[in-house]
Amino acid sequence: MSEDRKQYRVGIITASDKGSKGEREDISGKTIMEIAKENGYITESYSVLPDERDLLENEMKRLCDGGQIDLLLTTGGTGLSPRDCMPEATIAIAERLVPGIAEAIRQNSMSITKRAMLSRGVSAVRKKTLIINLPGSPKAVRESLAYIISELAHGLDILTGRDGECAR
Repeated sequence: MSEDRKQYRVGIITASDKGSKGEREDISGKTIMEIAKENGYITESYSVLPDERDLLENEMKRLCDGGQIDLLLTTGGTGLSPRDCMPEATIAIAERLVPGIAEAIRQNSMSITKRAMLSRGVSAVRKKTLIINLPGSPKAVRESLAYIISELAHGLDILTGRDGECAR
């Protein structure tokens, strides 16, 4: 693992009505934190918010616009429940979409469960922060991050200006 990669700063937002009220433990967000640490990323921010679009948008903007994180990983709020609004909140604050990441997560997840087709997660960029919506279950978080995390360093290198070369 390179020294540069160890310096990537991560923010984690869990969208959960019950979790935000303390009625349910946030295992998915903690799973993200664990995997990030195992891969040399530093968690700078962690929050559990209700499925309220305005709250989610404001927290994402605060983290991205403040320059305190390079990568924002969200969990929850990507399903079909009427309260699930993480993709809409992400799109609302996005400057550019990065559809390949969400497509890769769904493609890999489809090989595990056909229910992955019901996920509405998106990926985007705001300022110099990459935002990735992950599913809400700890198992799906683990599977999704395991599939994509090895490639994130290159994207973050380009996005943050640490590398300008994409050719191999």
